[in-house]
Amino acid sequence: MALGVGIVGSGFIARFHVLAWQSVRGADITAICSRNPQTAGELAELSRRLGVGDPRIYTDPAELARDRGVDAIWLCSPNYLRVEQVGAIAGEVTAGRAELAGIACEKPLARNLREAREVVRLVDEAGLLHGYLENQIFAPALQRGRQILWERAARQSGAPYLVRASEEHSGPHRAWFWDPTRQGGGVLSDMMCHTMEVTRKLLSRPGDPGYLTPRAVSAQIAALKWTQPRYADELLAAYDGAVDYRRTPAEDYARAQVTYETADGRQVVAEATTSWSYVGAGLRITCEVLGPEYSLEWNTQSSEAKLFIGRTLERGQEAGEDLLEKQNAETGLMPVLADEAFSYGYTHEDRHMVEAFSSGRQPDESFLDGLVVTELLMAAYRSAETGRTVHLPAEASDLERFVPRVAQGTWDPTALPGAPASASPMGTSKDATP
Repeated sequence: MALGVGIVGSGFIARFHVLAWQSVRGADITAICSRNPQTAGELAELSRRLGVGDPRIYTDPAELARDRGVDAIWLCSPNYLRVEQVGAIAGEVTAGRAELAGIACEKPLARNLREAREVVRLVDEAGLLHGYLENQIFAPALQRGRQILWERAARQSGAPYLVRASEEHSGPHRAWFWDPTRQGGGVLSDMMCHTMEVTRKLLSRPGDPGYLTPRAVSAQIAALKWTQPRYADELLAAYDGAVDYRRTPAEDYARAQVTYETADGRQVVAEATTSWSYVGAGLRITCEVLGPEYSLEWNTQSSEAKLFIGRTLERGQEAGEDLLEKQNAETGLMPVLADEAFSYGYTHEDRHMVEAFSSGRQPDESFLDGLVVTELLMAAYRSAETGRTVHLPAEASDLERFVPRVAQGTWDPTALPGAPASASPMGTSKDATP
């Protein structure tokens, strides 16, 4: 019998999962829950058109959880609703009003460590299996590359010691993503959750979840583009005044370095870079793995096909995302991704979660992985605020109730963390723990 899956959320990421479902067996999309009836109806219609389900529409996650046709839930809603919605779903299961095999949650698991621990507590108390929807670690190119790297190269010459990853585009689709108080920060929260986990997994020995222990995190954040007056005004107009980067900015650039200790006592390094200020063909994800006698490279814009459209056709082109996500142009030389849901990992991710929940086992990527990522993100924000390296586990307790200044809406992008008072408009940055 097919697993019935209910999706909470009807936005951009939920649509990616529906598209991926065309290549998922043993499960149907049976329900959609959203506060937006228009986008919920559009997503339901897309599901029917693609033949992946005939979903019923709800506005209350608890009501969706009680639907007897829903066996598992994919949580694809905004970050600021995470604890509330997980609590509602888990509460129905705990009370015996709903029977669910598991719950899968989109990245990031939560906006801060306190919220992430609450989400884990709620699903554990409800006895639910849980999967963390980090699509990039399921990207077929990376999965296959990692397998060959560890089976052939690392076995002969030694484990990898450096991974670099970046994800860049020109900015999010919805106002809440731009709002640091609702999203939980800026691009570090939104996109470095990807690169943190990708680098961690590529450095980890397959089948050994305890192989890496984080020891140090250093990071920097900056507002490079979207706080400039011209672009701040552009955001204000695009979102009808809901996004004001003159008053409440978020970082549009972030970089972090994580030093890990391996199970055999070696130090390895992960470097992550993310940006909302990249202007190119569209979304660009890159990754590089270095080892003693080998390397691995991945670039999503190095596609199998490229399309050139000349300038004489420019006026007849409609703006869209038919070539790749976050597309910035309709003419010129453009990469063509035949199946983005497949290339970015959504298809393999959804298959894995369905197979795990259907067989009653915990997915390989769980909420516990999301919890680790959240801790690393908070360490990165703390480092960026103080201008110094955060050491783990020595300073882990300081992160438990830490809320980044960006997420509080009090961040000054002109400040220079850790600099002498004369070099920084705000002086030395202080702890943002409330």
